This record gives sequence, C-alpha cells and structure tokens, in this order.
Amino acid sequence: MSGTGTRSSVDFGGGTVADTADTRTPAQIEADIERRRAVLAETLDEIGVRVHPKTIVGDAKARVVSNVDHTLGRAYVRVNGVVSQVKAQFVDEEGAPRLERVVPVAVLVVGVVGLLALGSRRRGR
Repeated sequence: MSGTGTRSSVDFGGGTVADTADTRTPAQIEADIERRRAVLAETLDEIGVRVHPKTIVGDAKARVVSNVDHTLGRAYVRVNGVVSQVKAQFVDEEGAPRLERVVPVAVLVVGVVGLLALGSRRRGR
C-alpha cells in the first residue's frame, strides 16, 4: 500500500495474507499459490459440470421421473383403496359374493346394455 504504517490484510480462505509484512519464504508463497490454483481449478470444474447443459437436462429429467413415480405411486394406492372398498361391497369377509348386492347391479347392467342396443338398433333403421 502507501507505507503509512497501516497493515491491510486479505483473506483468501487459507489464512490471512498481509500485504505489507509477509514473513513467508518464496517457496512457501509458491506452494500457497499452487494450492490455491488447485482449489480454484477444482471449484471451476465443479461449476462447469453443474452448468453444463447435459447436467441441467439430466437433473430436470430426474426430477420429472421422481415426480411421475411419486404421482403414480399415490394413484396406485388410491385406486387400490377404491377397488378394495368396491370389492367389500360385493364380497363378504370369507370371499363369497353378496347376492343381495350383486343381483341388482347385474340386472341394472343388463338393462343399460339392452337399452343401448335398442337405441343403436333404432338409429340404424
């Protein structure tokens, strides 16, 4: 600096380096510079990998796949629960069909199919 007697120091992450009174030997300074270059090169490589388009696309794909898997898993659990509830309405605990519920539904289905068949038959004429 200007030699006014004040010490100005800068921290580069490896300790404080005083710019007015450095007691390190040239070999120590060179070793420190090489170490910091290596750390900087590693950091720049990591940044390069993080901002590389393939990395960004790969991360985005991984997030989408994870979200889809999570959504499908939740949907499967929900559908499985609904199927179990519907099954419980038509089958008793021993697995035998509950005729008092199966017969009316079967009659309803046959009636709807019959009405649809009649409707399409009339339109065909």
